[in-house]
Amino acid sequence: MNVTGTVFTPSPPQLRYLSTAQPFYYSPKAHLLDWLPDHYIALAAPLITYWVASLVFHILDISEWKWLEKYRIHESAEVKARNLVTRWQVIRAVILQQIVQTILGFFWMEEKVSGAGIDHVGAMLSLGPFLSRTFNWALGEGTGERIIERHGAQLLYALYWWAIPTARFFFGMFVIDTWQYFLHRAMHMNKWLYRQFHSVHHRLYVPYAFGALYNHPIEGLLLDTLSAGLAEFLSNMSTREAIALFAISSLKTVDDHCGYKLPFDPLQFMTSNNADYHDIHHQVSAAAWADVQVIGIKSNFSQPFFVHWDAILGTRMTRQDIEERRQKQQKKDS
Repeated sequence: MNVTGTVFTPSPPQLRYLSTAQPFYYSPKAHLLDWLPDHYIALAAPLITYWVASLVFHILDISEWKWLEKYRIHESAEVKARNLVTRWQVIRAVILQQIVQTILGFFWMEEKVSGAGIDHVGAMLSLGPFLSRTFNWALGEGTGERIIERHGAQLLYALYWWAIPTARFFFGMFVIDTWQYFLHRAMHMNKWLYRQFHSVHHRLYVPYAFGALYNHPIEGLLLDTLSAGLAEFLSNMSTREAIALFAISSLKTVDDHCGYKLPFDPLQFMTSNNADYHDIHHQVSAAAWADVQVIGIKSNFSQPFFVHWDAILGTRMTRQDIEERRQKQQKKDS
């Protein structure tokens, strides 16, 4: 690939590489399913993910497998005894939220050209000037141009097919985390918001998988549906990228409420924002150490992906923190 300033002239082998090399996740089809447009899949993906994942955890809940006991955060009897709503009430509320979410998404999500309808080679070449300027600035003009000359096609491929989609995806996660943290925290700090809306979700003192989206309908709209829509819009995702984000965020939400500390669950060891972390937020026990129960429910607001906002703003609580506070309270009481 010849470089003159910021002008790119790909050689025939490099141009052939750009036109034929495709990542494993790419499909040239106009729609992933011939009978269903991609933007409808984006609406269906979080629903299917939610109920399939919930069913898996429900099977674990009702099983009598002894090996599972050491991974349960709470005993099965405790789930039934301490929660203030029946499972059918939870299911109805979740389905209502998902109906509203799907109707709004029908008008929000637009059909975008995918697969064979996009000039990927042209799009990659349009990134050439940016790539050249970046390498020339970082490494010096001579070194930068030599690298682009030798590896320009591979670098454009990596930038277009991997770096940019990954950046968009993580930015979408950041948007969801940010929106949900501050709204979630506001609903705890403001008594009116908590009583009118968020207290519904906390009727599940002991969370379980398909209760992950058990919310007041207004909260469900503002917290979950709107955060996903903002993430898709602000990150300028393609429809297929949005499918992945919606499905993974739905799966993560279910996993955070599943009630198990599973060492073989990748979602639980990839980030410390997991089922055990969120369980602390739900716990308002009848224990004598009242200070702990107040702080527990006013901590760990981060959801669903990472804990950076809790860490930065001082609202993070771990099991070790709880135990230390408990011991201090017991010393005071003795």
